[in-house]
Amino acid sequence: MCGISGIVGPMSDYAVPVGQMVQAQRHRGPDAHAVYCDAQVGLGHNRLSIIDLHETANQPFHSSCGRYVMVFNGEIYNYRELKSRLFGHPFRTNSDTEVLVELYSKYGTEMLEWLNGMFAFAIWDKSERRLFCARDRFGVKPFYYAIHQGSLYFASEIKALHAAGVEKNIDQTVLADYIAKGSYGMPDESFWSGIKQLPGGCTLSFEPSRGQVELKSYYDFVSRVQHTAQLHSEAELKAAYHPLLHDAVSLRFVADVPVGFNLSGGLDSSLLLAFVNAANPDKGEQIEAFTFYTGDPNYDELPWVELLLEQEKNPLNRVKLSVDELPRLAEEVAKFQDEPFGGFPTIAYSGIFRQAREKGVKVLLDGQGMDEAWAGYDYYRSPASQSLVQGTKSPLTRPAVFEADFLGAGRNVSYPKPFDSELLNLQYRDIFYTKIPRALRFNDRVSMQHSVELREPFLDYRLVEFGFAQEQKWKIRNQEGKWYLRQFAQEVVPKRLSLAPKRPLQTPQREWLRGELRDWADSHIQQLAQRDFIRGSELSKEWEAYQKGLSDNSFYVWQWINLNIILNTNN
Repeated sequence: MCGISGIVGPMSDYAVPVGQMVQAQRHRGPDAHAVYCDAQVGLGHNRLSIIDLHETANQPFHSSCGRYVMVFNGEIYNYRELKSRLFGHPFRTNSDTEVLVELYSKYGTEMLEWLNGMFAFAIWDKSERRLFCARDRFGVKPFYYAIHQGSLYFASEIKALHAAGVEKNIDQTVLADYIAKGSYGMPDESFWSGIKQLPGGCTLSFEPSRGQVELKSYYDFVSRVQHTAQLHSEAELKAAYHPLLHDAVSLRFVADVPVGFNLSGGLDSSLLLAFVNAANPDKGEQIEAFTFYTGDPNYDELPWVELLLEQEKNPLNRVKLSVDELPRLAEEVAKFQDEPFGGFPTIAYSGIFRQAREKGVKVLLDGQGMDEAWAGYDYYRSPASQSLVQGTKSPLTRPAVFEADFLGAGRNVSYPKPFDSELLNLQYRDIFYTKIPRALRFNDRVSMQHSVELREPFLDYRLVEFGFAQEQKWKIRNQEGKWYLRQFAQEVVPKRLSLAPKRPLQTPQREWLRGELRDWADSHIQQLAQRDFIRGSELSKEWEAYQKGLSDNSFYVWQWINLNIILNTNN
């Protein structure tokens, strides 16, 4: 896990702006940093050493033939197996970085379909004077870019582009969609005007002589799931799925540094725990677990987590989110997020990575991805409920608080529906447009804020494709989501946990904003009320109603506070 950056185009000096980008992303890679400059290109890298800790694996990394130079963020989990495709190559390192650049040198873009991992990389072809970039299938690793003064600028984080001189202007359309619909933008967008994302499963090419960005998709998820076998019995499902799940978790332990994992009290964490220890049968006491809690029994999953670990050897690190610390932490996390983010749970999650780093654990595994692949959310079972926040019934947003001219920049947000099944279309939306992209962005920033690598074994593309492709009866039965996983889990975790209902991983955000944090919230809301795109009287009315308890969600109140913090932070 690292930070990449670069500039390609007609510049006289790349070292200074690329150096500024490297400095802005120093938290992403504190172990080494370097800049490569040549005619028409400057590449920067911040390294968080995970595989092959020796300095010979530092980047920018040059191919053995000398034609290519690469900066790479992420991990290629199956890089050892891929070495067989480079038979006879005299490897200089034991890194996945070298395997990646040599695969490209020998096979070109064909090698993308062989990669199992999370990645965003850029390769400069010295011969063709051409930059080639790619991002993993689901966009686990970030890649932002902009055309500025005729050159292509790219980086792992938006702040690096701003540090190099790219203009800092909010994208009014994306912001209006967020305020009105709760959308966090489309896969190719950011909240900043002129700054784009390379969508997951896509490549980017840029030749300075032409000055145009060329995007291509290399991952056809729809076609792949349509050609994935639908199995007809629990025995068949288990025979196919169990080895995939075991392999996906085992691969995420490829590292030369300590690896731990995050736990909540739900089904997904139960499975993660079971397969973490199955992959490491004699190392349970060395693989540490981390969980957060707030001290509120109405929300905390700590008792469930402790129950999960009752018969296991894994040490448990309990990380408390204190209401007294929250105002400071909210400001701190905002500086690393660069864009609106997901409220108090994201802030609590940040504390897990802080503690992991303090204990010397540089890699954490997480259970993201099961709900989307196996239809775990409540609205999958109730099509009339389309809320993207689990467990709420009232409207998520309050657009009437904002001036009509401001909201007029927004769109009628809609998503592709490539399948005949409404359930599959909802799952597809969540994987590529809403739930997963949002969570991955939040989580990448809070993990890298503390220089810790986050790995998502359940987002192994083989697992996602397999689960997504199965018939609805294996996902939803008797108004219960993830039905097959619950049956499967009874063999590996206590029955009382595998049958537990889906619970949103939450904090007392709603109560704290009405109670202990009311003055803090009011301060931000009053600041926001002074901005020219706000209808002050309407804002006051909604805020007063919220304080009286007339809402079952705090999403829109967090929007107001978060927006004010982001605007203040980026002035």
